[in-house]
Amino acid sequence: MEAWFFENQTGNFGIKIRIKKVLHHEYSSFQEITVYDTFEFGKMLVLDRAVMFTERNEFIYHEMLGLVPLFSHKNPETVLIIGGGDGGVVRECLKNPFVKHIDLVEIDKRVVDISKEFFPGISAGLDDKRVQIIRDDGIEFLKRVKDNDKYDVILIDSTDPVGPAEGLFKRDFYSSAERALKCDGIFSAQTESPFFNKDLIGDINKIIEDIYGESSLYCAMIPVYPGGLWSFTIGSKKYRPQNIHKSYKGLDFASLDLKYYSPEIHTSSFILPNFVKEICKP
Repeated sequence: MEAWFFENQTGNFGIKIRIKKVLHHEYSSFQEITVYDTFEFGKMLVLDRAVMFTERNEFIYHEMLGLVPLFSHKNPETVLIIGGGDGGVVRECLKNPFVKHIDLVEIDKRVVDISKEFFPGISAGLDDKRVQIIRDDGIEFLKRVKDNDKYDVILIDSTDPVGPAEGLFKRDFYSSAERALKCDGIFSAQTESPFFNKDLIGDINKIIEDIYGESSLYCAMIPVYPGGLWSFTIGSKKYRPQNIHKSYKGLDFASLDLKYYSPEIHTSSFILPNFVKEICKP
């Protein structure tokens, strides 16, 4: 008998993936957590019936959320990641030669534990001495940050804007992040599908533009996410995120074990289809 996982992504559209077996299933204090072994994509992490990543293509999302902002910054020594308890974005940030410390704020400890058990290649960076894992609500954590110049880069690796993650897409949260950044800091967040979340992307673009004076959107193709085309939104206090900073001149990117990101991809990811440009218009 065949077994399939089905994700109803919009109410009228979804994806299905054939599974070999269920490797793990539980209800944590915050969400339903499932790990599947699939025929097409290897192991897959699912939270509240939504695909977070698969082994076969996780590197696209993690590299693009982590590396584009960091390589736009002159020397990103201190990084805050909110969400992302699987460790994928942490793994990528540690490839930047300037990174000295990462605070990872994850509300659900079970995501960290399960990722370490089933996805060691993704979560390996969580045991790096430069990484501190903080079990907390990201919204409340940023509210308590008193140092107005604490972080060089803040990355939001959130689930979809429903339930506990809904507040991670609000103006108050983005303002708290801006206050926690240094005077040349960069903020970046995953901002969903240009096909199915146009209003959300447009609203976030306006908020980030209000806060930072300019908002930059870039995209990547991620097969298991709704519509395939995925967006990320950046606010920068000083640097132009479309460009890799000159401080990386001479860096051998080929030595960084990159599967999607490259200097060429960095720049070209900001070249948007016309329909996405329309979403971002005032």
